[in-house]
Parts: sequence; C-alpha cells; structure tokens
Amino acid sequence: MLTLHIKEKEIFNEKTQEFEHVNACSICLEHSLVSISKWEAKWHKSFLNTEDKTNDELIDYIKCMTVSQNISLKIYSTLSIDEIKKINSYIGDTMSATTFSERKPEGAAPQKKDIVTSELIYYWLVAYQIPFECQRWHLNRLLTLIKICSIKNSNTKDDKMSKRAILANNKALNTARRQAYGTKG
Repeated sequence: MLTLHIKEKEIFNEKTQEFEHVNACSICLEHSLVSISKWEAKWHKSFLNTEDKTNDELIDYIKCMTVSQNISLKIYSTLSIDEIKKINSYIGDTMSATTFSERKPEGAAPQKKDIVTSELIYYWLVAYQIPFECQRWHLNRLLTLIKICSIKNSNTKDDKMSKRAILANNKALNTARRQAYGTKG
C-alpha cells in the first residue's frame, strides 16, 4: 500500500472562476485486482491491455486505488508531478524477488496473447485455487504468483519428451526388439 501525504493547497476553479482551499490529507492507495475491477467496471475496457490511457482514465484509476475514506474529489486534480511519479513507481514495482527466464523452447510457436481483464485474473485465482484474499495484494505480486502456478502446473521440457526424442527412443526400442527376436520388421 502506498500512502501519500498531500499538503494544503489552493486551486483555481475554472468553472466558478474562484480560488478554492484544499485541506491537507493522507491518501492510502492500493494497486490491486479490486482496484482494476472497479476501473474496468466504469470504463468497459481492459486496464492492463490499454496502453494509452487518457488523463481522465488515469485520475479515475487513482480514485479506484484509494482505500482511504472521505477523500475530497478536489485532491485528485491537485496531485503534483512528484506525487504522480510516486504512484507510477508504486504501480510498476514488482513487489517480489522472483524473476523469470524468458527463454522459449526450441521450435515453440508464438503464443496468442489474451486480453487480460479482471475477470480473467479472477478465473486464474479459481483455477489455481489461490485464496480470494489475494485480490488485495499488489497486482504485480499476484500476477507473479499466477505465473508461478502456471509454470509449476504445466508440463515442462524436463517432464515431457519432445517428439524427436520420442521417435528416437521408439526407433532404438524397435531396433533392439528386432535384434532380440531375429526379425526384420
């Protein structure tokens, strides 16, 4: 969770043409599956697959991330560049010591990328029997856990012989049987 301490500010309201006072406050933010679900429910598109978000979409995501109660909506329009950088840094943090090798197996076909939505991530929670309490984890940490579950549950190269290895093994077995029984076929 990220906590921002917002200083007292005065802003100019374009609509009323007056200056308004914004009180100092602390905001707790959570980049989680819950936050993404809220955002996707409003914008009707994938948060993770939408690269070019508008300023309104970004500010709205910060609102969806807010865990603190009774935060004035004026606060979001007064966020400084440094505060936005802190939020982006928090969102981009892996929150994990786990790393992955991105080596692809020989002859591997390119994989079709799914559009990742909150519902797909919830499906993964169910499929891998990950407790729903994890929906409040930092999203990158949750996605790392899901990737680990996927790797551990899949047939790896060590667990399954390649077609070439199977054919070579069968050929060797057939040759040995022909020699053992003195047959030609």
